[in-house]
Amino acid sequence: MQRKRTLDEIKKRDFLRMSELAELCGVRYSTVKYYSELELLPYEQKGKRLAKYYPADRASQRVKAILKMRAEGKSVPEIIQHFTSK
Repeated sequence: MQRKRTLDEIKKRDFLRMSELAELCGVRYSTVKYYSELELLPYEQKGKRLAKYYPADRASQRVKAILKMRAEGKSVPEIIQHFTSK
């Protein structure tokens, strides 16, 4: 079993696991999982089990943008439209 990385260790990594991305962005694991299932977060699948790894900079910026849009009152379909129309 792997030990949990500290926030300082997480900040130094180029690719993050779902739980690490959630911790870095200050959201729940389920929030990252939900946005990932909606295909709003960029990721790569690696390893034998094809685990999802998120590029730290791009994915954290995307989570923050989504949270900002939600705070502005945007609906999930509006957010999906915003990111898929680019």
